[in-house]
Amino acid sequence: MKARSLVFDLFGDYLRYRGGEVRLRHLVALMGWFDVPEATVRVVVTRLRKEGWLSSRREGRETVYALTDAAWKLLDEGRDRIFNRARGPWDGQWHMVLYSVPESERGVREQLRKKLAWFGFGPLSASVWLSPHDRTDLVREAFAEEPAVRLDIFRSRSVGLEADRDIAARAWDLGQLDRDYAELLHEYRPRLSRYRAGGLGGSDALAERMRLVQDYRRFPFRDPDLPPELLPEGWHGRQAHEVFLEAHGLLRGAAEGSVDELIGADGPVAEKAG
Repeated sequence: MKARSLVFDLFGDYLRYRGGEVRLRHLVALMGWFDVPEATVRVVVTRLRKEGWLSSRREGRETVYALTDAAWKLLDEGRDRIFNRARGPWDGQWHMVLYSVPESERGVREQLRKKLAWFGFGPLSASVWLSPHDRTDLVREAFAEEPAVRLDIFRSRSVGLEADRDIAARAWDLGQLDRDYAELLHEYRPRLSRYRAGGLGGSDALAERMRLVQDYRRFPFRDPDLPPELLPEGWHGRQAHEVFLEAHGLLRGAAEGSVDELIGADGPVAEKAG
């Protein structure tokens, strides 16, 4: 597990509910359970602070770290994509984004493509991306202050369901995604009985839960959360999501208990609203 991702995951799943801040020595101890040395933790938090993702303050002789507003927003967006799925029937409309970025702004173009994929859009062609969900406002907001990006937004219907399925198959590699979901199920579904029986406790439960999040978190970047009628037969994505949610919930008590045992002696650093 990457140290940088671990910091965000610890804040997102644990520290946000324990004051929203953490003393450096406690973060070092938590990261140590994942074999991340103290020197690496110090380097990572320094970089995250310079990049604007972490803020720091002094409390006596100790340094206390917290996520910035920009980091909380990113974390909340990611949490929504990981834990939630689209509900209700599809209205049959595709939401399309056509973009234009100057050749001299290749970095901006790559950032735009990554953001479109994160919002669940897929490339029908190089500069035409689409989604069955209306998330175009998110795209507009993300690049509202980027003058190099020109966006044209459309809504459209195809000639029918067969065409819609063909569009989905061309815009996303659903076959590979389904195989990866099946692999995740193969790994974690057999473990549920042990989780239900409370077979993991303390730092072992925390480590297992963090690995689960790390293993699952890559899927929202790739899965457009398509309506059922556009998915291949035997799709494993919904089952994988259900197994993830159950496993994440079953490991919660023991994992949170291990965090409380480590940092609870001093109590929360501060209370974060919300």
